[in-house]
Amino acid sequence: MDVMTLLALIISSSIMAAAPLILTALGGVFSERSGIVNIGLEGLMVIGAFSSIVFNLSTAHIFGAATTWISILFAMVIAGIFSLLHGLASITFRADQVVSGVAINFLALGLSLFLVKKIYGKGQTDTILENIGKIDIPLLSDIPIIGKLFFSNVSYMAYVAILLSFVVWFILFKTPFGLRLRSVGEHPMAADTMGINVTRLRYIGVFLSGVLGGAGGAVFAQSLTLNFSHITITGQGFMALAAMIFGKWHPLGAMGAALFFGFAQSLSIVAPQIPLLANISPVFLLIMPYVLTILALAGFIGRADAPKALGEPYIKGKR
Repeated sequence: MDVMTLLALIISSSIMAAAPLILTALGGVFSERSGIVNIGLEGLMVIGAFSSIVFNLSTAHIFGAATTWISILFAMVIAGIFSLLHGLASITFRADQVVSGVAINFLALGLSLFLVKKIYGKGQTDTILENIGKIDIPLLSDIPIIGKLFFSNVSYMAYVAILLSFVVWFILFKTPFGLRLRSVGEHPMAADTMGINVTRLRYIGVFLSGVLGGAGGAVFAQSLTLNFSHITITGQGFMALAAMIFGKWHPLGAMGAALFFGFAQSLSIVAPQIPLLANISPVFLLIMPYVLTILALAGFIGRADAPKALGEPYIKGKR
C-alpha cells in the first residue's frame, strides 16, 4: 500500500468517525453555553440512533434513497423532544443537572432496548438497506492530491458537520441570539435585568442539544453500525462531551477535538489494512479512543474556562 492510499484511508475514516461526535459536541455547546450541564449527550445519541434506525426500517419502501436523510430529521425531532425532560428537571424543577443527565442516559438506553424487543422480538433491530454510504464529492475529489486525500470515499454528512461548526460559531458569536444565549450562561441575573428570558433561552439551548445529539446518533447508526442494539452507542456521547470541554466550549474547538477523537476511533477500523498497525492487538486499538479522551481531559480541563453560571439553577430575584 503506497503512502497516498494509506493517508487517504486514514483521513476518510477519521472524518467519517468524527462526524457524529462533531454534531453531538455542537449540541453540548448550545446547552452548556446557556448554563445547563448536559451529561445526557450519550442518551440523546442513543435516542437518535434508535429512532433513525426504526424509522429507516419502517419507511424505506416509501422514501427510497431519501430515507436516510428523512430518518436523520425524524431523529432530530424525537431527541429534541426527549431532551426537554432534562430541561424540565434542570430548569423548571432545579434538580441537580449532573444527576438529571445521568438519568437521561439510563432512561434512553432502557427505553430504546425495551421498545426494540417489543417491536422486533429480539435484542437488536434488523439491518438497514438504505444507509449513508461513502462517495467521492463531485468536482472537489478531482483536485490533484487534496481531492484524493480529503474528498474521496467520504460522506456528505461528514462535511455537513464540519460546515455546521462554522455556522454555530457565527450564531453564537455574531448574532443577537448567540449573545443572549451566552449571557444567560455567564450572568443570568444581569441578563434578566436586561429583559432577557433566562428560562426560555436555557430551554432552547437544551432543545438544540437534543436536536444535534439526535442527529449525531442517527448519523453514527446509519453510517457505521447499520442497526440498533445495546452496543450501537458505547461511549460516543461521552467522547463528544469530552470534545466540547477539550475545545473549551467553542464550536470550532469542539470540532477540532472531535476530529482528533475521530482519528483515534478510525485506527481501530483501518488498522488491519495498515502494515505498521496490523500486528497490534485489536483490544489496544479499541480502547485507544477512550484512553486518549482521558489523557486529553487530564491535560487540558484545568486550563478550560467553563461558562461562569454553568450548573447553577437560576431563581429570579435571588443572587
